Amino acid sequence: MAISTSVPFPAPNATSAAAPVPNRIGRFHVLRELGRGAIGSVYLAHDPIIDRSVAIKTFNPRLTPAERRQHEQQFVNEARAAGRLSHPNIVTIFDASNERGTTYIAMEYLQGRELHKLLDNGSRFDNVEIAAIVRKLAEALDYAHQNGVVHRDIKPANIFMQPDNQPKLVDFGIARAPNRLSGKPGNTDQPFTLFQQNLLGTPNYMSPEQALGKPADARTDIYSLGAVLYEMLVGHKPFAARDAEQLLQMIAYKAAPAPHAIDPAIPAELSHIAMKALSKRPDKRYQSAQEMALDLRRYLVRQRRGRRPLPSALENSDEELDSPGHGTLFWLGCTALACALLLAGAALLR
Repeated sequence: MAISTSVPFPAPNATSAAAPVPNRIGRFHVLRELGRGAIGSVYLAHDPIIDRSVAIKTFNPRLTPAERRQHEQQFVNEARAAGRLSHPNIVTIFDASNERGTTYIAMEYLQGRELHKLLDNGSRFDNVEIAAIVRKLAEALDYAHQNGVVHRDIKPANIFMQPDNQPKLVDFGIARAPNRLSGKPGNTDQPFTLFQQNLLGTPNYMSPEQALGKPADARTDIYSLGAVLYEMLVGHKPFAARDAEQLLQMIAYKAAPAPHAIDPAIPAELSHIAMKALSKRPDKRYQSAQEMALDLRRYLVRQRRGRRPLPSALENSDEELDSPGHGTLFWLGCTALACALLLAGAALLR
């Protein structure tokens, strides 16, 4: 069992392990600790007012003042970004506060595992499962984008898989939102890079514009989701390098091989969706996450109906795929006309 920590805390160390488990945080009664690391801890708690279980994320009290300020800003940004969203595939933020020197976020308690842990343990999804999962994530991103929130850190570690393959987007700590806090007064949208945020690990899912330190809009999330789709299809990331700097150069300038070129068993349709999302130039990608979701939905509908891929000219409308569309209405009209002519002929013969 796991929960959405919304920030993947590092492995525990001696300093963080010494901190006691509190009995209460704000109005919430702490039941047990779920995870702990150098930055902070996550607890399972009970909300006595609403009578529900929640996950409480809070800081390690031994952080230095500078470290605390940095992470508190990310806490506030996460609460403001995710807190304005209400979507079945986005983690729900219930509360955020600072009481008696303790800053915390109360969020939805999730059961399952992070996608990156499943992939690292060798779990594989079939093509239909992959398309369904990524479609839901694309729809969640489209909803966030429509509400002015750009996640900017889409990766398997920030995708929580619940039972029945229901994904949840978590970790909005560096999201761009209309009301986010900025490290510099008067500038709420500094270009984001790995080094500016002091993130650990390699930036495998960054968009080329992020890797180059350029401003990133909603299409950066589309690129990152494409990288997740790519990894789920082929079993490895689009790029691998010895160090972060080399990896950033590959992300910015090198094209990854298409998934179906690596494994011919991968459907060309899914391969094309992944490669379009991974286009180096933002204007060559899907221009909205909804466009990506629609292509995935078309693939799923064809799989459900056992159809061959439709000509591209017929892919402009979902009506042909998901409802009695123009073709169905045409044949209904023809049938009605034929009946009318037969009735008219019969009347003349009387």
